[in-house]
Amino acid sequence: MPKIQSISTVCPPVELKQEEAMKFARSLFSDSFKDIDRLLKVFQNGEIDTRQVCMPLEWYSEPHDFETKNNLYIEHAVTLGKQAVEKCLTNSATLERSVDPAEIDAIFFVSSSGLATPSIDARLINQLPFRHDIKRIPIWGLGCAGGASGMSRAFDYCKAYPESNVLVLALELCSLTFQRDDVTKSNLVGVSLFSDGVACALVSGEQSTIKSTRPMPVIRATSSRFMPDSEDVMGWDIKNDGLHVVFSKSIPNVIKSWLGPFVHQFVKEQNLSMEDVTHFVAHPGGKKVLDAYEKALHMDSQQTATSKKVLQHHGNMSSPTVLYVLKDFIEQQPTSGDIGLMAALGPGFCGELLLLEWQ
Repeated sequence: MPKIQSISTVCPPVELKQEEAMKFARSLFSDSFKDIDRLLKVFQNGEIDTRQVCMPLEWYSEPHDFETKNNLYIEHAVTLGKQAVEKCLTNSATLERSVDPAEIDAIFFVSSSGLATPSIDARLINQLPFRHDIKRIPIWGLGCAGGASGMSRAFDYCKAYPESNVLVLALELCSLTFQRDDVTKSNLVGVSLFSDGVACALVSGEQSTIKSTRPMPVIRATSSRFMPDSEDVMGWDIKNDGLHVVFSKSIPNVIKSWLGPFVHQFVKEQNLSMEDVTHFVAHPGGKKVLDAYEKALHMDSQQTATSKKVLQHHGNMSSPTVLYVLKDFIEQQPTSGDIGLMAALGPGFCGELLLLEWQ
């Protein structure tokens, strides 16, 4: 089975405390919402302490057109993406040796927070010594589900080509989509929650020559699920001034009713039950989302503790966030034979699951 050999994360340079973000929101939106004090409680109730963004806080208080924001997305994506790839390929904590970019056969680039054609992966290939016959698979529009979906597609690729090595680069600069003139509650929730981040994973087929120095997660199986007629649950409204966040109040209830059957069926198909799952690698979409996970899957808070820790220190970075959670689990050094379940949900409405086993 394909194995996850290395994961790196890179945080943008500006750290934002939640108290600062709340003061910023108050200064911008106090004239637009009569009940601003009540609405601002979303900042305190989300259990986020710090987040990282790519621009200084004062930049977000000024108006910027879509072109300006998207050019910044491309500039920062190339810089941060390059750092993440290099860090992943030279990760001595898990790799037996550094990996030459020329050994990489395919790169899956996952993002939903900016536009670029040629895509960011092409720009990185021009900056790093990848082979010119490398396969490029850019994936756009999966939002918070993108990191897990990218890993599933890497699994598919490595199953088809078992000697191959694949990079999954999940990169989001959500803060650059901020709309200072959008006075919807969805925008206010987005300001309280979203952040920027980058994660890169190396996935190798079972015939690859790359080896790890300790037990690492093998991907045993994956599953995707789509909910019909649910396009309005989450996503972007694309307007002249850029991307406007869409959040439905129903997201926690959708998770409670829909996720449980999806997860239990998938685990049962692998001749397992949730009692066999030692590590729950969940994308922390927010506190309410994690609470919904616990209720839907009858878990206690300890099983979502690692996801909560990532949310607390990084916020919701969209697609990379679940890889931050997986990296944290790997650093806890699970023992050989431990079972993990990776889960992420995103616009569509859709879900992605991966069954992991440390070997």
